[in-house]
Amino acid sequence: MRIFFLTLLAQACLAAERPNILFLFTDDQTYEAIGAAGLQDIDTPHLDRLTKEGVTFSHAYNMGAWSGAVCVASRTCLVTGKSLWRAKDGLEQAKQGDQKLWSQLMTEAGYETYLAGKWHVDYPADQAFAHTANVRPGMPRAIGGMNRPKPGTPPEDQWKPWDKSRKGFWEGGKHWSEVTADDAIGFLNEAKDDPAPFFMYIAFNAPHDPRQSPKEFIDRYPLERIQLPESFQPTYPDQNGKAVPIIRDEKLAPFPRTEHAVKVHRQEYFALVTHLDEQIGRILDSLQASGKAKETWIIFTSDHGLAVGNHGLLGKQNMYEHSLRVPFIISGPGLAKGRVIDAPIYLQDAMPTALEIAGLEVPAETDYRSLLPLLKGEREENYQTIYGAYLKTQRALVKDHWKLISYPRLGKFKLFNLRDDPHEMDDLASAAEHSERLDELTHLLNEEMDQQSDPLAQSSR
Repeated sequence: MRIFFLTLLAQACLAAERPNILFLFTDDQTYEAIGAAGLQDIDTPHLDRLTKEGVTFSHAYNMGAWSGAVCVASRTCLVTGKSLWRAKDGLEQAKQGDQKLWSQLMTEAGYETYLAGKWHVDYPADQAFAHTANVRPGMPRAIGGMNRPKPGTPPEDQWKPWDKSRKGFWEGGKHWSEVTADDAIGFLNEAKDDPAPFFMYIAFNAPHDPRQSPKEFIDRYPLERIQLPESFQPTYPDQNGKAVPIIRDEKLAPFPRTEHAVKVHRQEYFALVTHLDEQIGRILDSLQASGKAKETWIIFTSDHGLAVGNHGLLGKQNMYEHSLRVPFIISGPGLAKGRVIDAPIYLQDAMPTALEIAGLEVPAETDYRSLLPLLKGEREENYQTIYGAYLKTQRALVKDHWKLISYPRLGKFKLFNLRDDPHEMDDLASAAEHSERLDELTHLLNEEMDQQSDPLAQSSR
């Protein structure tokens, strides 16, 4: 009996010293797709509430990808703490037992670790977490949904996001976002009486396509409410095998893009985000009801952004802001409410941040940096430059408010002033007055490629 009491006491002390961490992760959510950002006419009341209660990092980036499935690279970087071209090796080291993944470090520290939803990392989820529920693949597989809407399609044959016979998010009878929220709420109900701290990794497949949600959410976005992106164009001039690829994501709508098609895809995308927001609201309400909210840190972000009609593109396999940047919100005990930090970060900074919140030492080999020094005002920036890459066909570098996009196989550069031209519509690469800026960023990109063990840098030697 005495041993049992001492065990409970030790667990209680651990819980008091180490707060809970709730990590909310979405798929394909661009930084613009949150109402509180004020950039789009979109309804996200629960994420807006989280924004008011926490701190927003307005310039959170994903590094890019080594494959068409950008989420695989993003998530592998996140759980290993390794940058883009080192993450695969980090995962192999974890498989060999020579490195611990994010969740495994939390488990070793006494946290109850829990995964619900999308994993999509080449490592067994049930070995990465102590508890799992409804672990999902990379994306729901729907019947149809490609190359649409086509002109002249009869109404009865048009894609209907609420049609459960199309499967996809409706596979199993209940929308996957709702199932993931149910699982999270179920775990919170169990955890409310457990003295051990928890680390919850709640990963939604939404708003990745297929863009399916209940009809009431589609009805909230009549097409007359949908605005075309400022950078809308029927085709992207550098869309080819040597630059921006024409792969599955881009084939969701016909070529050339029409205003109607882009509006339909944005209508369904916004509806799916709003439906997702409702599920996040259910989780936040359940956390509050559990009595654990005051001792819980919440980190919300997404694995990468999405074009959804910007620049004539639909996918995320490009280096524009709409595809590299994501929303990033963090709330926790003692943090200022409603604050916005515009220092650029990587979304994978969430990993060392969570470890530091938990009072753990961040492994020396971690490539990303905790956000706590920024939150405490101890540091003004995490990175002087932001690096982006996609396969061997695209590279990018952001410094201050300038951005360089490189297409190595085309021998082509694009230069944008993000402060004056946030939609990246005015390419300044050929402007004589910006030649020094172009040279500077090109030099910095080459340096960054060396530092990142970029295969293009290696092959050029």
